[in-house]
Amino acid sequence: MIVAKFGGSSLSDAMQVKKVVNIVKSNKERKVIVVSAPGKRNKSDRKVTDLLIDCASLKLKGLDPSGPFGELLGRYSSLVADLGLPDEIFADIKRDLCHRFERHSEKEMSNAGYLDLMKAAGEDYCAKLVAAFFVSQGIPAVYVNPRDAGFYVNENYGDARILDESYENIKKALGAIDEIVIFPGFFGYTKTGNVVTFSRGGSDVTGSILAVALDASLYENFTDVDHVQVVHPNLVRDSMPIHEITYREMRELSYGDFKVYHEDALVPVFNKGIPVQIRNTNNPASPGTVILRSRALAKDRPVTGISSADGFLCINISKLLMNIEIGFGRRLLQIIEDEGLPFEHMPSGIDNISIILRESITPPDKLDRIVARIKGELLVDEVTVRRGLAIVMLVGEGMLSTVGTTARASGALAKAGINIEIINQGASEVSLMFGIDEKDAANAVINLYKEFFLNEKDNNR
Repeated sequence: MIVAKFGGSSLSDAMQVKKVVNIVKSNKERKVIVVSAPGKRNKSDRKVTDLLIDCASLKLKGLDPSGPFGELLGRYSSLVADLGLPDEIFADIKRDLCHRFERHSEKEMSNAGYLDLMKAAGEDYCAKLVAAFFVSQGIPAVYVNPRDAGFYVNENYGDARILDESYENIKKALGAIDEIVIFPGFFGYTKTGNVVTFSRGGSDVTGSILAVALDASLYENFTDVDHVQVVHPNLVRDSMPIHEITYREMRELSYGDFKVYHEDALVPVFNKGIPVQIRNTNNPASPGTVILRSRALAKDRPVTGISSADGFLCINISKLLMNIEIGFGRRLLQIIEDEGLPFEHMPSGIDNISIILRESITPPDKLDRIVARIKGELLVDEVTVRRGLAIVMLVGEGMLSTVGTTARASGALAKAGINIEIINQGASEVSLMFGIDEKDAANAVINLYKEFFLNEKDNNR
């Protein structure tokens, strides 16, 4: 049995929805279909989820939301009409959207809860539309709401986590259905009945959870690209495709600018060893990229991909004899934890240690408190903060058994005149991290690509 998830670009208009139907019809093993909210129809268009967020944000601020609200109704009205579905379907969507829209005034409704309730509408309505269209084409299909399937999550609005009991609930609920199941992605319900969403792109997570719960043989993730490429196509056009990649490699790459697949979606399928196949709705004949627990390694290609991400800061701490001070690292991390922050990397030396954090979640007041506590409680010699860092990740299972990868990478960056401020490699050697100035990030990725993926002739051009 196959669980197939279709992203927003695969459901942006009636023509794309019809492609989805043809893909599902072509393989009878596709029994559970997870859908995202409709995406952009063209470059100047807006995603349905963004329109929903705008509506909710404006409403909470007491501003007029009629602009995005009208666009939303227009999108669903067009989909219903172009798919030849009954007008009653659009009437139901409009009625439900208006009801959600006004719930911000309920006493028990928090702003975060209201935002998630609105965001989730995009997937929910799309699933109902797709199920109705399947049925109109003579294909037995049924829409299933996550609450009816016992798809329970915690109360972490905007970044939900599935509750363990949900897997057995889903197995019982969906396993008893003979028709093709059309399931909305991106959200679940708390035990008290509140809607909570995953982080953006979280329909990937929904599909992964269903694949594990139903013990699927394959989890297909349909998007708008033929395959994952070794670097972001905006940096290197027509870069080499990745045909096979391990869970660990894909998760490391997703940490940066590889946004084809949500990094959290790999966690459930990893434990069960269910392969994930990324495919193109617009070119379903392409084999795409398969994510596996393990794969054959090419001896001449230790690196699988290169990614980068901006927006980091580094707290650099120096203290003489730090290495023999028992409990220093624990107390340092406790200070970070007390501010409710996760750390990204922690490279260290004998008398120094660095903590890398994301700038977006480290406001100035938190950073000031952290620095003050480090100085006052740990009695360090020096604390400095470096902002505007980019993290460039070199990823590949083959690096563990290959001599000289770090030397080649640092040499390529030096040749390009890029200063390496931080370097870090875990014991597994599946990834090699460089911290550099944000302005050098694109150039770094391009030069690393030349070093590891172009032949010697191309390198000398």
